[in-house]
Amino acid sequence: MQEREALRLKLGDRSLERSTQLATTPDSLEEITLASLSTENLYRELLSRLGEDPTRDGLLDTPKRMVKSMEFLTRGYTMDANEVLHNALFDVEYDEMVIVKDIEFYSMCEHHLLPFFGKAHIAYVPSGKVIGLSKIPRLVDMFSRRLQVQERLTREIAEAIEQAINPQGVAVILEAEHLCMMMRGVEKQHSTTTTSAMRGVFKEHQTTRHEFLSLVRRNG
Repeated sequence: MQEREALRLKLGDRSLERSTQLATTPDSLEEITLASLSTENLYRELLSRLGEDPTRDGLLDTPKRMVKSMEFLTRGYTMDANEVLHNALFDVEYDEMVIVKDIEFYSMCEHHLLPFFGKAHIAYVPSGKVIGLSKIPRLVDMFSRRLQVQERLTREIAEAIEQAINPQGVAVILEAEHLCMMMRGVEKQHSTTTTSAMRGVFKEHQTTRHEFLSLVRRNG
């Protein structure tokens, strides 16, 4: 009885009432813990707790779809910056600014598990090495496809570029809209959030920083 009560605390009374969905026999039900349940079953339980019937035709395969969706939306956890940039760091004699702007990104707010999305503008001044251009958006994708806050996402992108090529400076600006502010909470539809990370010459030299900002604002 103590084990059954512990299970009730973990899964909720209604989970015991739906024991046939979670286990084949009463004895196996006694041994169920959250860790032993499949992710699909956890999503099925969530749908039930929201007041839905997970066995109706429109929701029958939803737990499976949710698993695949979350694996895709958080695939950045399985990626590593060194692997992303592998074979894409080149020795080049160039010491002027490199900018890749208007990089679309999509991420998930770690507080409410709702999306935030927008554009990233990234610049660096090389110090003997450059990054293959396509790898910069891939780096953005790697960090954005995790549970995030925009401030940390901005910093992580800047730090990864710093560690990869040790440039004279790095600048990152993210502009994003957050559904946690748009479809819940304050429900402000037209607000945007801007964060920046300035390193090296972008932080130390005002003229370099202003050049970056003016190029980012320029259309076309």
